[in-house]
Amino acid sequence: MEIFQYEPAGTSPNLTLQGPGFAHLAFEVDDLHAKQEEIIKRGGRDVGEAVTLSIEGEGSLTLLYIEDPEGNVLELQQWER
Repeated sequence: MEIFQYEPAGTSPNLTLQGPGFAHLAFEVDDLHAKQEEIIKRGGRDVGEAVTLSIEGEGSLTLLYIEDPEGNVLELQQWER
């Protein structure tokens, strides 16, 4: 679980990934694209494109943000070590 702190920007809700309050949940998955397809088939939608980062000494990490059918933002992570 990650907990972030942001400076208040106003009184209206901010539903962006960098906004105050609940932002997203992150899950490590074995097959990122298969999980993405499953979530979309169940009524979710893509929030962005998959991004792969090279982490020195750890391998590569592919990240993807997606909304579940209820509109909650999920971060899917797949490691290649």
